[in-house]
Amino acid sequence: MTYPISELEYLKLNGWQKFGYKMTGFFKNLPTAFKNFFTKTIPALAIRFWLMIKGWFMTIGAAAKHGDWKTRMSFVFMGSSQLGRKQIMRGLLYLFFEVVFFAYLIFFGWQYLGLLGTLGTKVSGEYYNPDKDIYEYVQGDNSLLILLYGLLTVFFIVAFVYVWYQNVKTGYAAQQIAEAKQKLPTAKDDVRSLADEQYHRTLLSMPLLGLSIFTIFPIIFMILVAFTNYDDAHLPPANLFTWIGFDNFSTVLGGGISGNAKFGSTFGRILLWTVVWAFFATFSNYILGMIVAIIINKKGIKLKKLWRTILIMTIAVPQFVSLLLMSQMLADHGAINNILKSWGWIDQSIPFLTNGNLAKVTIIVVNIWIGIPYTMLMCTGILMNIPEDLFESARMDGAGPVKAFFKITLPYMLHITAPYLITQFIGNLNNFNVIFLLTGGNPIDPDMATGAGETDLLITWLYKLIMQNQKYGVAAVISIFMFIITAVVSLIVYNRSSAVKNEEDFM
Repeated sequence: MTYPISELEYLKLNGWQKFGYKMTGFFKNLPTAFKNFFTKTIPALAIRFWLMIKGWFMTIGAAAKHGDWKTRMSFVFMGSSQLGRKQIMRGLLYLFFEVVFFAYLIFFGWQYLGLLGTLGTKVSGEYYNPDKDIYEYVQGDNSLLILLYGLLTVFFIVAFVYVWYQNVKTGYAAQQIAEAKQKLPTAKDDVRSLADEQYHRTLLSMPLLGLSIFTIFPIIFMILVAFTNYDDAHLPPANLFTWIGFDNFSTVLGGGISGNAKFGSTFGRILLWTVVWAFFATFSNYILGMIVAIIINKKGIKLKKLWRTILIMTIAVPQFVSLLLMSQMLADHGAINNILKSWGWIDQSIPFLTNGNLAKVTIIVVNIWIGIPYTMLMCTGILMNIPEDLFESARMDGAGPVKAFFKITLPYMLHITAPYLITQFIGNLNNFNVIFLLTGGNPIDPDMATGAGETDLLITWLYKLIMQNQKYGVAAVISIFMFIITAVVSLIVYNRSSAVKNEEDFM
């Protein structure tokens, strides 16, 4: 079957062929979607950002050209325009922020901002003091703190620029309102607005602040670490680390200052296995969990509550307990091998976890056993909400169970659970627990760099690089690649799913 086909040819296909055609189209269009993301979506966002910055400059220019002395004074003393027009609370808040900013910059931030270019020059150690004629221990610069507080200062400067712009913008707007002989909003009006028409901003302010502090800031810090030689040989405070450009990126991709081409091949192998693992771990659990839910939900099945309770009980057991138990049972001298030997079925232990290829299959099977109950519960709730009239109409039209599944159940499930599938796929790309608790990334392959194992995912290899080898710069590069992969895949697949493209189909 060629792709694409006409609408008439599509209508002649049976249920399996239509499903296969849709899946083929989805995966064939993915490269185009990736291309459009980088050639259209990102440039469009860049243009919007530029237009926003351009609008800011136009607003500032208008305020400087047409503003009165109160507005122009707010360029230097924030809040002047508001205070001069008796908007006391607004004016004091702007002025307070300006005072706090310059106090922070003068007494704390400036020293770290000045060292950000070198990340420190003075190494801790004993130095000769000619005045006392003795050697004294001198605390040197701490590159990690310089990078951390220097970045924090940059964030504070960006925040100050934005608040300064809002100060000028609202000050000029207050001038225009006053010139039009209209009433300026008072402090009471501002508070009432924040609790009414601007309530969404009040609610979102704290999450946005938390996102900036605990997500955006660490991501940018990690990106900066990727351009340094922060490793076991350059650990602060005893030693300094410095900027090295793109050497860490070159190292991960197979070259760099280490000259270790093995590192690049290791990264490629682990990346491939990570994607393969995430695919099978996601869709095997999803499909099998859906099948179990359909079987239990089917009319005529007895003891439905019992079967659901049994599966729910498996969720009640902490996952790390189940994984550690399975690790012991599947070991070369574990319970399963011993039982099989006692029955005379095998003579030598089956290397469930010590043979690379078999260990990968074992991990996927164990993950299915752990993951099916979660999917079953989710699918059960969705199945119970599919209108029964749809199935009755399908039966009256002569549709059998298989056709009803592909025409009604599966489209409904995929539409509802598309965001869940994306979340599960991204979660499995970073699924640390299953790999680490079952195999620890083993077996170790001598052809792979820095102690990487055949079952290591990028996340478990990242853990080894940090905790065992202290390769922080290289680990940061791998984190950047992981972030790009997960972000791009989730955005593209989500926007191409029916949950977004046809969001009103199941309203």
